[in-house]
Amino acid sequence: MANEQHTRSASVRPRVEPHGSAFRGDPRDVLARLTSGPDRAGRVTHTEHLPPRNGRHAHWPDRIRPEVIDAVRHAGIDRPWEHQARAAAHALDGDSVIIATGTASGKSLSYLVPVLSTLLDGAEAPNGRGATALYLSPTKALAADQRRAVTDLAAPLGTAVRAAVFDGDTPVEEREWVRLYANYVLTNPDMLHRGLLPGHTRWSSFLRALRYVVIDECHTYRGVFGSHVAQVLRRLRRVCARYGSEPVFLLASATAAAPGEGAARLTGVRPVEITEDTSPRGETVFALWEPPLTELEGERGAPVRRTATAEAAELLTDLAAHGVRTVAFVRSRRGAELISLIAQDRLAAIPAPRQSDEADDTPAAAPERDLAGSPERDRNTTARGEGAAGPGDGVAEPGLGAARAGDGVPGARGGGSLPGAGRRGGLSSRIAAYRGGYLPEERRALERALHTGELLGLAATNALELGIDISGLDAVLITGYPGTRASLWQQAGRAGRAGQGALAIMIARDEPLDTYLVHHPDSIFRTPVESTVLDPHNPYVLAPHLCAAAAEIPLTEADFALFGPETEQLLGKLEERKLLRRRSSGWHWTRKERAADLTDIRGSGGKPVQVVEAGTGRLLGTVDAGAAHTTVHEGAVHLHQGRTYVVRQLDLEDSAALVEESSPPWTTMARDTTSLAVLETEAEVPWGEARLCFGSVEVTNQVVSYLRRRLITGEVLGETKLDLPPRTLRTRAVWWTVTEDQLDTARINPEILAGSLHAAEHAAIGMLPLFATCDRWDIGGVSIALHPDTLLPTVFVYDGQPGGAGFAERAFHTARAWLTATRDAIAACECEAGCPSCIQSPKCGNANDPLHKRGAIRLLTELLRSAA
Repeated sequence: MANEQHTRSASVRPRVEPHGSAFRGDPRDVLARLTSGPDRAGRVTHTEHLPPRNGRHAHWPDRIRPEVIDAVRHAGIDRPWEHQARAAAHALDGDSVIIATGTASGKSLSYLVPVLSTLLDGAEAPNGRGATALYLSPTKALAADQRRAVTDLAAPLGTAVRAAVFDGDTPVEEREWVRLYANYVLTNPDMLHRGLLPGHTRWSSFLRALRYVVIDECHTYRGVFGSHVAQVLRRLRRVCARYGSEPVFLLASATAAAPGEGAARLTGVRPVEITEDTSPRGETVFALWEPPLTELEGERGAPVRRTATAEAAELLTDLAAHGVRTVAFVRSRRGAELISLIAQDRLAAIPAPRQSDEADDTPAAAPERDLAGSPERDRNTTARGEGAAGPGDGVAEPGLGAARAGDGVPGARGGGSLPGAGRRGGLSSRIAAYRGGYLPEERRALERALHTGELLGLAATNALELGIDISGLDAVLITGYPGTRASLWQQAGRAGRAGQGALAIMIARDEPLDTYLVHHPDSIFRTPVESTVLDPHNPYVLAPHLCAAAAEIPLTEADFALFGPETEQLLGKLEERKLLRRRSSGWHWTRKERAADLTDIRGSGGKPVQVVEAGTGRLLGTVDAGAAHTTVHEGAVHLHQGRTYVVRQLDLEDSAALVEESSPPWTTMARDTTSLAVLETEAEVPWGEARLCFGSVEVTNQVVSYLRRRLITGEVLGETKLDLPPRTLRTRAVWWTVTEDQLDTARINPEILAGSLHAAEHAAIGMLPLFATCDRWDIGGVSIALHPDTLLPTVFVYDGQPGGAGFAERAFHTARAWLTATRDAIAACECEAGCPSCIQSPKCGNANDPLHKRGAIRLLTELLRSAA
């Protein structure tokens, strides 16, 4: 083994070193320049310095075919890192493996080398396909990107490796060739669920030879979606067994807590864990950034901070103006679009350097100023974009960007056109936005432009971390906490080329979790990443997959162990509903409809609502039935692939939303009211006189109105009432009760009781994503001064999916730490009576009234005093 400080990363594609990168200094110096202005000095709440790490090389296992090793060397990679060699050895031994290492650590090569070697062996079989492999990715874009990587790497192997994408976009005439001849098929769980498994007899030769199933970015399979994918993979294992194969699972994940346990829940197979990252890393400077308070007032006169979107746009402008190649991650498409537009506008006046100037440390005509400010800009100009449309934002695949069809400017080299790039002249042409709908060659153009330095800045949604190879940038701006530490580190890891330093900045949004994190850095830098939360035995998830499995091959009692302990009871219920029929040979699907159509693995049940352009009748896409009331209600501002529409009518009977293209200067946010009934208490823990409980509940929810917020400032322009029917949801919840004696001890009188409970509920919902891999939009809450089922003051937090998603259960098991962090977040906020950073919620159907900040702190303190 050898230790090397500066060495080429052993990834699938060697990085292209850019022409004239300006990032030659210490990332500490870049951060110091960013914070040198008088109004910026106090915005950094913490700076973490992550030291460089040496790489450790190894040798590929002897069983790897020499032709494959030569192909890897041809790609510029002489030797693997230790973790890559270990993963390959386990794969060849027939062990399922999960590789949970950092960004740009070469996870793809870890599984590709043993897979290619095995496919090469199989190519010598009489039929030329003695071994096959199946690759699953969460997005079409990633599958297409990986197909290109495999094709490039395997080019020296000739026709022995035949990689092909099989998804909804694959032309019909190509699908037969893929089934009969491809030996490395790249697809997604949706196509596996709806296409390959129901038609398994046509795939028999491929499945009979299936040796490996690669599951890329497996940490994304969480919550209800992850639970659905877990059952799809169990169906795959069952069908493979029918044809005599037992594939090995090779999983690639961002760093995660207990990755082996998460992978076992996902696949049903216990894998070997490989978590030690032996690739090299340069120094990373990671700063936590809190935008300043503005003079604006929010609801109930609450102070309002400058938006994270506006801060990110300003920082992206400053970094790009000094030649620092940067990507700004933001959670919504509108936010990414605004960041790109603002940065392009500010950089339009700065001439782009001539090609001969590319080696200069800064662009030729950059203004003489430090990084702390942009000229001729009001520092209070803000852009409200993050999470603007709420859950279910957009339809089809994630998309963003300021560009419309045909946008683009000539690239700095070759006269090409970069999608999403600015057209205002100057440096604006070197800032782009990434949106859905790009062709593969357009994505490759963006990737090349980033690597070569032709592009200096990119604004993108978090989906970009799965869709394109953008490793090796100089700096990353993370606009708001992305929901999990795993995603945070994956995004931060995009910065840094081999042997060079990198800068990462997380900019806090004006909400409880972000505010807590920037003031409690140990929660990021001294706390392990989360374990993946999913519940494959959720009966609402399992039932339709039992029907699909029965349609594929009749179910027998031998399948009970595969699908879980709920199987036998559910089969009886499915018989009663006449979905399945029991015969001597097992349970059969007897209906004419396709069983796979019973569920949308990415949805929450119910017929999806079609989003239709009113003037043309063109179908833009669909929205989950469960999200329709909040995202496509009448008057809602709706985004689709960078274009803005306003909903004119929501027809619930026909499941259609009619929209017209429009660009109002506001966003919309739905507000709802909720009531809740306890169906069953499954677990209960005494906390002194208080009780912490977990169980099943029925939630009745009604969207009652929506707010219009000004795009630039976030100012509330008005509230419009809606007349939508209530909906019921049976799910799982965690709840806690307190007694009158505890209220007296906490000095909570009847006048402030409702506001104290309400404030604690809001903050608890905002903080739960720190402990469960969820978003605040995945969960809901109810607080009531006297609940009819508990007969006590009670706060509930529930999963927003039928049958639950595992988040409330995780909250129950981490309740002491979760509620302690909730109390600390409220207490640490500098506001007087409550604000969006602590106890106000953007989706509160009661207009954030009543709320009592100090009462919530005292109430939580008393609750935790006797916590087990």
